[in-house]
Amino acid sequence: MIGNLLWRQFINPHRRHPLVLIRLFSDQQSQSQYIQLSQQMCESMQVCSSTPTARKLHAQLISTGLCFSIFLQNHLLHMYFNCHSLHDATLVFSAMEFPNVFTYNTMITGLGNAGTIGKAKEVFDQMPHRDSVSWNSMMSAYFRNGKYEDVLEVFVFMFRNFTCFINLLSFSCAMKACGALACFRWASQLHGIAEKFDFGRANLSIRISVLDMYIKSGKISHAEKVFLSIPNPSLFCFNSMLYGYSNSYGIGKALNLFNRMPERDNVSWSTMISVLSQHGLSVPSLSMFIDMCTQGFRPNSMTFACVLGACTSICDIKWGTHIHAWMVRMGTIIDVYVGNGLVDMYAKFGRLDLARRVFNSLIEHNAVSWTSLINGTAHCGNEEEALLLFNQMRQIPIALDEFTLAIILKVCSHPNSVFIGSQLHAITIKTGMASFVTVGNSLITMYSKCDDPQKAISVSEMMKVRNIITWTAMINAFSKAGDVKNAQACFEKTPDCNVITWNSMISMYIQHGFWECSLKLYVQMQRERIIPDDITFATSISACADLAMLKLGTQIIVQAEKLGFGSDVSVANSVVTMYSRCGQIDEAQKVFDLISMKNLVSWNSMIAGYAQNGHGRIAIEIFKSMLRMEYKPDHITYISVLSGCSYAGLVTEGKHYFDSMTKDYGILPTHEHFTCMVDLLGRAGLLEQAKTLIKEMPFMPNVDVLGALLSACKIHWNSKLAEFAAKNLLELDVDKSGGCILLAHIYSDCGKLEDVADIRKLIKDKGIQKNPGYSWIEVDNQVNVFAVNETNHPRIKEIWTMIDVVVDALLLNVQVDEFSAE
Repeated sequence: MIGNLLWRQFINPHRRHPLVLIRLFSDQQSQSQYIQLSQQMCESMQVCSSTPTARKLHAQLISTGLCFSIFLQNHLLHMYFNCHSLHDATLVFSAMEFPNVFTYNTMITGLGNAGTIGKAKEVFDQMPHRDSVSWNSMMSAYFRNGKYEDVLEVFVFMFRNFTCFINLLSFSCAMKACGALACFRWASQLHGIAEKFDFGRANLSIRISVLDMYIKSGKISHAEKVFLSIPNPSLFCFNSMLYGYSNSYGIGKALNLFNRMPERDNVSWSTMISVLSQHGLSVPSLSMFIDMCTQGFRPNSMTFACVLGACTSICDIKWGTHIHAWMVRMGTIIDVYVGNGLVDMYAKFGRLDLARRVFNSLIEHNAVSWTSLINGTAHCGNEEEALLLFNQMRQIPIALDEFTLAIILKVCSHPNSVFIGSQLHAITIKTGMASFVTVGNSLITMYSKCDDPQKAISVSEMMKVRNIITWTAMINAFSKAGDVKNAQACFEKTPDCNVITWNSMISMYIQHGFWECSLKLYVQMQRERIIPDDITFATSISACADLAMLKLGTQIIVQAEKLGFGSDVSVANSVVTMYSRCGQIDEAQKVFDLISMKNLVSWNSMIAGYAQNGHGRIAIEIFKSMLRMEYKPDHITYISVLSGCSYAGLVTEGKHYFDSMTKDYGILPTHEHFTCMVDLLGRAGLLEQAKTLIKEMPFMPNVDVLGALLSACKIHWNSKLAEFAAKNLLELDVDKSGGCILLAHIYSDCGKLEDVADIRKLIKDKGIQKNPGYSWIEVDNQVNVFAVNETNHPRIKEIWTMIDVVVDALLLNVQVDEFSAE
């Protein structure tokens, strides 16, 4: 057959060559030899895979005079493309005098495979005549290079060109491109065209392509109709529906379909394991992995990666090491995907030695490998080592991606690394990644945590595209800057606020003392049917604790229990704090006892609760119980313990714990600890010891320390020491009136009226304004705030009328008592 084709090529008058014709027509034997040689050359070119060998074959083709055969020239093009020698193929094509359709199709396919889609388009446009293969080759070239819109555009032109027949491959390529674009409008039109030309009923592969197209377009209901119309769905159809159900309907329907599948393969099992892992169902994911192995299916790299992620989620390194050992025992090739999963797992469990060993054993390292190791190292608190690893990655070099930059920017999110963070910011601009949303979000967060909110705000203003994380980070940045007004404006601009955004606003209001606003926002959140999470309840209950709003706090606690957050440790800790501050210490103890997994915050909340309610000895007993449970105290724990000793007058115990804080646990005392000790000594009348302690402080005393000493001086009428405290207090805080007022009261109690007059003159001369005192009361779920000489309350007349009634009643009772005494 090939001999006849070659002969027709040679006797074609358009391709005659004098030397070839003389040799061909000299005798029949020569003709047979040349045909046999041509067959051998064709077979050699089909199996050739190296450029030097290809060029030798090309030279042999020229020396034998067969280089003018269009048939062999097309094989020559195909051979050079198989050898990835694009230059040689282009030279052959440019030297061809009479290329045919097959020649152009070969060039389009070869150039498309090589990624030179522009040149492929030029060849396509130069074609004098096209067949269906030409159109399909151009569509396939666009698809392989990710030009999905161009695929559909070529399909439209082909559809309008009545000289070419649209075949199954045309529809299949167009539907794949439509699925990649997730464009339902195009998907429905392609489906309609396929049905109109009767491709859907005539060929099962078209229906499978339609099914896959609808699933990738996110239209699972349309995919389900196509799936049910297939008489005997293939395993590919079932696997596609598993993926579609899991994305659209959740895990339930996907698992139901999996259980009804007549047969399963590795893809089926791996899909379900991946789905379970992605939905946070780590234990069922591991259980299904065991069933897969028990039934004789061999997991692939992606399966192992999902299972290792599930091991990380359940915080069980034994499962991870067991699976790792199983892979080694079965001779599984640990490729870059599995290796990345192992590195990430060991690093997150704090086993950096094992993570490093796996990392070093990998033949290939990509950006994910380095990012996993860097992230794990930073997760273990080794920020400097993480930065060194990043430098090593840059020196290799490994191409940076947006996720690596986001991770390393997170490492720099503290004030000590702000200079390095600024350098990384410059790298993001240089590499053009500053426009990536993930990188921009990390920059905003970094500058916010580095106490530079203005730069965070400027980064956000430069971002062209923002997502919900961006808006939430901006709210946190404005909150850090104390700009409540702009934070509110940012919240109002945020499209489709999620629960994290609401939580950020609630937390901001609480941090800046706007507790009422935070609770109003919580109520608004309920009205807009935003489902709260554990952080929402924890912060809202904390606001109720700060306002001592027991009734509203109890209602929020009931809502938390109704939604299943009652047992959450962060919520329970907030409940303990709220009950304690509202004087309900017994209720706080009950909630504390019900916490199954207590953390250090739980113990600190309970100790502080007893201390604030004057039960200093019980607070110390709780502290001792915490130590017996092998919890390591922190500086907050000792603030609560020392406060309890101060309220209960336990001087000896207070001194003991103040000394043991540094001696036993290496906790250096802060201003708060010294304030507690000064208050403790001052209440006990040991004012000189308190003064000595202040002088021995390793840093200058602040307003709280001196204020505690001044308050103690008032209790014990020590005007001399009060003058020392007030003098230093005024130097630190001239704009506050508290110290001056307190000193004036001390002089008044001691009968030093001239000194009282001097203090009042000082207040007047310096223009110090006395901050008004406020009190509030909750009535019918509404907080009413009152100041001295309040006139702005809407019911102030009724209030004053009631006060007059109460005063008259008190005066009447006094007169009755005096009359009875007489």
